[in-house]
Amino acid sequence: MAKKGENIYKRKDGRWEGRYIKYRKPSGKIQYGYIYGKKYKDVKERLVHLKATQAESRKHSIVPDSLFLEWFESWMNKSLKKKVKPTTFSVYSNMAQNYLIPYFGKIRIRQLNKQKIQTFVNILEEQNLSSGYIRNVFNLLQKGLKEAERLGFIDQDLLKYVKLPKMKMKPVHALSLNEQKNLERAALKLDECSAIILALYSGMRIGEISGLKWSDIDFEQEVIYVKRTVYRISDIKENNKKTILIEGSPKTESSKRAIPMSKNLQNYLIEKKEKSDCDYVISSNGNCVEPRTINYRFKKLLKDADIKDIHFHSLRHTFATRCLEQGADIASLSRLLGHNSAKLTLDTYTDSMFENRRAVISAVDLLWCSVESKT
Repeated sequence: MAKKGENIYKRKDGRWEGRYIKYRKPSGKIQYGYIYGKKYKDVKERLVHLKATQAESRKHSIVPDSLFLEWFESWMNKSLKKKVKPTTFSVYSNMAQNYLIPYFGKIRIRQLNKQKIQTFVNILEEQNLSSGYIRNVFNLLQKGLKEAERLGFIDQDLLKYVKLPKMKMKPVHALSLNEQKNLERAALKLDECSAIILALYSGMRIGEISGLKWSDIDFEQEVIYVKRTVYRISDIKENNKKTILIEGSPKTESSKRAIPMSKNLQNYLIEKKEKSDCDYVISSNGNCVEPRTINYRFKKLLKDADIKDIHFHSLRHTFATRCLEQGADIASLSRLLGHNSAKLTLDTYTDSMFENRRAVISAVDLLWCSVESKT
């Protein structure tokens, strides 16, 4: 190899190779890492940046010999926390504390390997966690290890060949038309159950309903604008032992949406607004009613009305199912629900479209030419 300086060499294949110290073993032996590129300039820039990043990490005592616990918590609090919403960070913190830290916590970063990670994924499967949740935990691990890889602490593609469980869509539960009518009759008798009517006729999420203000509703244009959501997250300052109520932007950009109002829903809300002296549609003592209170009232209504127990989110599924039964196309329904793709809507509600498929078969059946008609 031809040496250019600063531990950068030109290889026989024409590429440039930059060498750097990844870490020192307890014996003192140096473990090197390598960077490759077609141009000397590119390799040098990457090498300088990596060494600077390593130096910065050493200031915070994060080195390849650090325990995973030290590394991961440092990365989450100093890097990840700045990039995601508080509610997302709260979910990530719970994942880390419940799964990643207990398994990897006492392992040194440089000792991580594919076998350990695959074993971890297999253990999660044995705990009967959903395939989607396992993938979410794995994705969090992947985010952190990508940063460790960038610093040169671990080998590249450490997670590349880890086998994850296949995604399985959970069947959605929607109320039958009779069940919906029974629930509506019970909810309409109680002003405190307005959130149920809103969910059934707008498909809004519980947090979106909690954060809905009268100023978000254009009665003249008959439109509800979803602009915010309310949720509870673990309070990091209290070591996740307490929770705090947060009002923030909706789940995704596609969740910020305009929902046309039906005449019945509009009349219902106009009547409710005339009695309201609060900015929030669902209110109590001048403030919004938080999601867990909405859910408590919902569960109580189910019990009092002798209706089978379901999740509040099932009301959203019920709205979607009624729309499909009335011939709604997937693209329009996807917009109404605030999904980020029509594929998600189709995958979620494909089983709810059975009656639509039956109607298609009935239409095809009309083309049948009987033997009698031919003779």
